[in-house]
Amino acid sequence: MNPSSMAPVQFAGARFNSLQGGGVLVTGGASGIGADMVRAFANQGCKVGFLDRDAVAGQALAASLPGVVFRTCDVTDVPALQAAMADLQQAIGGVDTLVNNVANDERHAIESVTPAYFDERVAINLRPHFFATQAVLASMRARGGGSIINLGSSSWKIKGTGYAVYATCKSAMLGFTRVLARELGPDNIRVNCVVPGWVMTERQVALWLDEAGERAMDQNHCLPGRIVGEDIANMVLFLAADTARMVTAAEFVVDAGWS
Repeated sequence: MNPSSMAPVQFAGARFNSLQGGGVLVTGGASGIGADMVRAFANQGCKVGFLDRDAVAGQALAASLPGVVFRTCDVTDVPALQAAMADLQQAIGGVDTLVNNVANDERHAIESVTPAYFDERVAINLRPHFFATQAVLASMRARGGGSIINLGSSSWKIKGTGYAVYATCKSAMLGFTRVLARELGPDNIRVNCVVPGWVMTERQVALWLDEAGERAMDQNHCLPGRIVGEDIANMVLFLAADTARMVTAAEFVVDAGWS
């Protein structure tokens, strides 16, 4: 890949005073975009809890950020997810923001998909978002409101190939967001969807990025450079903060203009 495309990015580090001291839960937060969001919320002075199946990476991240709490969890196991969410809520003292981030974009050909594989993909890329949301509602209602942020993907918008089940689940994030926004709005709970483009995480670079991918970004991005996790985290911070108090049922695309 082109080394210049991965040059360090300098961020202004906007401060959102309303976030300080608030409780935040992030699913799938041990690496990639999730880890960048955990760091971003911790830097805002939030009480952050996150879960992930990668115990080593999760423990290392939590150890590097004072006051951040991690629990190992396989989100495909709903009772385990519910238990981890309850544990994290108790550890951070309640939830103001939930970020439904967990996902896996494993490639698959349509012809190879079995019912079992389909269900497994849904169990990673869609089902946890519902049950994680369900788990925080009592806490948010008790605190007078909150913000739920669902992570979508531009993959289905640009008609990407090789991950049909993943893209289907990610497209569902917008419908999930809009229905929840109406249902939870009376409780002052805002629900929005952030749609990342191709983010240059370690996983993406190692597994999927090649010369053709570099050319595709050069041709389709309206802006120069590459999208990194902090770009997504900055949008999520805004939606979690009181500055977005009247923003709900909306979709925010961070893809450098590709879609």
